[in-house]
Amino acid sequence: MKAEQVIDIESAKKLIEETQIKNIKLAVTDCDGVLRGKYVQKKKFDSAIENGFGFCDVVFGWDSDDQLYDKDSFTGWNTAFPDAWANIDPTSCRMLPTENNQSVLFLADFSGGPAAAVCPRSILKKILARFDKLGLSATASSEFEFFMFDETPESIREKNYKNLKTITPGNFGYSTLRNSTHADLYHQIMKMADEMDMPIEGLHTETGPGVIEAALEHSDALKAADNAVLFKTFMKVLAQQNNLMATFMAKWSKDYPGQSGHLHMSLKNKDGSAAFYDESKEHNMSDTMRWFIGGQQKLMPEFLSMVASTCNSYTRLIPGFWAPTAASWGLDNRTCAIRAIPGTPKSQRVEYRVSAADINPYLALTAALGSGLWGIENQIEPNQPIAGNAYAKQYDEALMLPSTLSQAAARLKASDSARNLFGDQFVDHFAYTREWEDQQQRKAITDWQLNRYFEII
Repeated sequence: MKAEQVIDIESAKKLIEETQIKNIKLAVTDCDGVLRGKYVQKKKFDSAIENGFGFCDVVFGWDSDDQLYDKDSFTGWNTAFPDAWANIDPTSCRMLPTENNQSVLFLADFSGGPAAAVCPRSILKKILARFDKLGLSATASSEFEFFMFDETPESIREKNYKNLKTITPGNFGYSTLRNSTHADLYHQIMKMADEMDMPIEGLHTETGPGVIEAALEHSDALKAADNAVLFKTFMKVLAQQNNLMATFMAKWSKDYPGQSGHLHMSLKNKDGSAAFYDESKEHNMSDTMRWFIGGQQKLMPEFLSMVASTCNSYTRLIPGFWAPTAASWGLDNRTCAIRAIPGTPKSQRVEYRVSAADINPYLALTAALGSGLWGIENQIEPNQPIAGNAYAKQYDEALMLPSTLSQAAARLKASDSARNLFGDQFVDHFAYTREWEDQQQRKAITDWQLNRYFEII
């Protein structure tokens, strides 16, 4: 039996029996998109998959550096960090080739209890259920750019993240030379993705030293988000097992463009037909697709903190770096924040290009789909599509994106649409966590500040 054949509790148990796996990995995703998990033995797993299991809710009470938030937003010292009840999704089952297939991983979320209000996977499921009520279902895929370094977790700290050695030098976009020279690594990446049921559709070098881009195959939206979270985590695992390191920062160096994490999405009707395709309309764009884009365009400035969720995200969102600064859209226009891609009923889709590689895939997809859903529900018309260089255009103030994480958090907190779609508790909690993140940055004395002010001021 294969992991991708697991569809329910019974088949999950059958897989464990047949493979004689002794230790099972269970994992949840926090607000920063970090996969948090643990091994359990078979007896514990049998109970947990039937009844759920307790997972300390501190995962929603600390940041990506495990530093506790000052304020008890969802959990904290006042509640004494109790267990939240997590439920395993049997269909998320993946073998772990990085562990010689001697272990299997299951994803869990908190959809059955109070923590569902802040759990990223649960929030995405909430939006997908709302699509279902409209007779629609969403499919999606992600593509990530990431830099690979000839470094280890120890060496980057010894170097204080300076003078890092990438696995290859120079600008070699779409290079057959580079991917042939490092063919063993590329084959390992493709093989890992296949064995973990998150196939890579395309894998190539991007412009810049040591940068690679992976486009994951499309699937239903929840699985697409699962795949993205797992790919980011286990790409790092595979790299470190090869004494290399991968980073998915939005921008790791001022000398190179940022690293994208674009999302592709489409909608289907209940009968399986393409909800975005209507051959009677211009560019075959159905009313549903047009309203979807209208909602995304209108709400992108309000939802940006769910997509650009780190301080580093905003170093990429500046003019001239292949990343948008306004909620623009165009037909097959890669300079826009939203790219409408005309095609066949099967291929017609929307690409959400504002997102970077540092996304929490659950929340980024929630923001992209949720805003599109709001557009459909309210029949929101987008502006005229941008032709040519979107970076050179002038935009209404309402379409301009926040320029810092704190500004983006304030926009989310003030958004009635966000509260309607995602709930007050999520909006208040997540906006606070982003304010916290920005505060941590402002406490730091950077090299730039020392170089600029130490002597002259």
